[in-house]
Amino acid sequence: MSAENIVGLLVAAALLGYLVLALVKPERF
Repeated sequence: MSAENIVGLLVAAALLGYLVLALVKPERF
């Protein structure tokens, strides 16, 4: 895998995790 793919996956995973946290714990946002 290239560096761009790894960075893209990390960004996508961070966004997904943030969205899941916002749905699970909306009182924190």
